[in-house]
Amino acid sequence: MDLFEKCYAPSLASEIKEKGLYPYFHALESRQDVEVIMEGKRRIMLGSNNYLGLTTCPEVIEAGVKALEKLGSGCSGSRFLNGTLSMHLELESELADFLEKEAVMTFSTGFQSNLGIISSIARLGDYILCDKENHASIYDACRLSFARTYTFKHNDMEDLERLLQIYSQKGGVLIVTDGVFSMSGDIANLPEIVRLAKKYGARTMVDDAHGLGVLGEGGRGTAHHFGLEKEVDIFMGTFSKSLASLGGYMAADKVVVDYVRHSSRPFIFSASITPASCACALAALRHLRAHPELPKRLMSLSNHLRTALTDRGVKIISSDTPVVPIYTYEVLDTLQAARDIYENGVYLNPALPPATPEHECLLRTSCMATHTEALLDEAADIIASVITKNNIKEPQNV
Repeated sequence: MDLFEKCYAPSLASEIKEKGLYPYFHALESRQDVEVIMEGKRRIMLGSNNYLGLTTCPEVIEAGVKALEKLGSGCSGSRFLNGTLSMHLELESELADFLEKEAVMTFSTGFQSNLGIISSIARLGDYILCDKENHASIYDACRLSFARTYTFKHNDMEDLERLLQIYSQKGGVLIVTDGVFSMSGDIANLPEIVRLAKKYGARTMVDDAHGLGVLGEGGRGTAHHFGLEKEVDIFMGTFSKSLASLGGYMAADKVVVDYVRHSSRPFIFSASITPASCACALAALRHLRAHPELPKRLMSLSNHLRTALTDRGVKIISSDTPVVPIYTYEVLDTLQAARDIYENGVYLNPALPPATPEHECLLRTSCMATHTEALLDEAADIIASVITKNNIKEPQNV
């Protein structure tokens, strides 16, 4: 059998390309903003994770330019060897203070952060209990570790306790959950997860990629949203969303961070965050700390979009986050709607299986703190018009 045979086999990607419904790799020709130029046309951006809108913040841009001029384009090595800048240490110190944890370490990407943390902490003889709807990077991290992994039904605490009853006596247990789930926008039941972890002697880790800058006092994240910042053992997050840059982090007790720093292969054997990326993340963090009203503005706009869509008869998943998913149910209906909405001037993200259950496809929209109500109303008009015109309804007898 030819190794490349799989590359030539029929696939969903090739099928939807033939139908003219391929929704990926649209090219931006402008900055990541509330309005963009994409493939030569103005689009309202509802498909970005730029939650605080800081990719266009003058302070953030200036910090990146100055770092590039002063420190060059890259570090040419890992943090373990020649790739540590004083700015890396500055970012880690200020982020630890913001998150109210003893220590922070940074990784080159958010995806790599999960790989590096989980593969170091969970070893042979340990157990990982993973929410079924966790991010793909968590699943890959579980595969990279030698621990045994078991999934519990999404936000189902009875199912989690069932697994804890089985495995808590057999080895170390790590419960891993997204803080804010990226597709549905719902929030993990952290109070109950923490209670069960204490009851069964497990440790907890929260992937707060979509929680930082969004939830909690001043945007400190999901654990702070529940007042559990001292109870959750590990926070993980990324700089590519609210902090408008590139990279990721781990926040935990100093001894735990130091252990991962000296044992994480994805950390030790990867080049460090570039000077410009580090400077932008640090400037964005400082801007957030100086403007704690930004997460509140973001939430106000998100509620406005939810109301605007429901008032126009569009069925959404309700949540308390900037992620506003729209039900479109079937794959082809979803792709058709995404294409038509795009052609009418709004960019959003189709979410298909396996990212969603069968017959529960979504159009994922997300707000920025820099949107205006007028822009969101314009986008809602376009979305509602397409949903109505395409006669998208919940399937019967599925």
